[in-house]
This record gives sequence, structure tokens and C-alpha cells, in this order.
Amino acid sequence: MKTYSEYLQSKKNSKDEQEFLVINQLNKLKFDFYIFEHPPLKTVEDSKNLRGEIKGGHTKNLFLRDKKKNNFLITTSEDQIIDLKKLEKKLSTGRLSFGSPERLYEFLGVKPGSVSPLALVNDQNNKVIFYIDKKLLNEKILNFHPLVNHLTISLKISDFKSYLNSINRTLNEIEFE
Repeated sequence: MKTYSEYLQSKKNSKDEQEFLVINQLNKLKFDFYIFEHPPLKTVEDSKNLRGEIKGGHTKNLFLRDKKKNNFLITTSEDQIIDLKKLEKKLSTGRLSFGSPERLYEFLGVKPGSVSPLALVNDQNNKVIFYIDKKLLNEKILNFHPLVNHLTISLKISDFKSYLNSINRTLNEIEFE
């Protein structure tokens, strides 16, 4: 676990701008957050196996699209089972499917395994509709990848909401059974 300044010091020679985009923005907003470095995580199971000391709500993020090419980012608790047919009804959309890696990169600027609502910073034209599981809003701290899957950010829920506001994004709540 590192603070912002500790992390910057350890990465002073890094050329990976993607890694710093969200981290620098969170710091600029004066949020209190922690950065965890770990091997790249591609699945919830990977995350559970390497979690260690990371406290708070752990998330699963799905990048979806419908037949009309609308894009959705759904953030739920890591153990939430998502039935796409039921989700279609909740969102009043047509058939949902997972967005391709190319589409994911085009709209959120991330690769599979790195999806998180922090990536909405890259959706300058607000083409991705964001929904978060209402249960997650009861957590004090949420954990997300900051555009790369070898880092996890622990962020207070109040700061997460402020972050979304700072990038002009709406937090849409959704309930799952």
C-alpha cells in the first residue's frame, strides 16, 4: 500500500502515462487514496487470490453494448451474478452483449482486465452510460483499477462520487437481486 507521493517516488522513471492519468487527477482533487501494486489481474478470481490487505468493496465491471450500439458500463460487487436477459429488462434495452476489446479501447481507453468507472475520464463525448450496483454505495471504500490492471486504487465512496462529478458523469443506480 502506497500513498500518492510514495507511488510517484517509486515510479519516477516510468514512461506509462496511462498509469498516471487517473492517479494524478485524484491527487489534484485532493482525495485521500491508496495505491496497491500487484501482478496484472484479469479476473475477479485473480483479484481474490491476490487481495491481501486491500479492504473495502471490490468490484466487477462489465462493458456492454446493445443492438443500437449504445455502450454501458456496469459496476457491481465482485460476487454479483449478472443475468444479461434480466439486465436488458432493467435497462429497457434490446439484446445486450459484451463490447469488443477494440470498442472498449475506443470508448474507455482501456484493455480487457482494466475496466473500471475511473476509465470514464476517457469517454469525453459521454457515449458510455454508467450504472453502479446500489449495494456498493453502502461501502465506505471502493476499489478500482486506475486504467491498468497491475494497480488497484482504494477510494472513499464520497471521493468516488466527487470524481465522477469532476468528469461530468452521472452515477446511475441499479439494483440486482
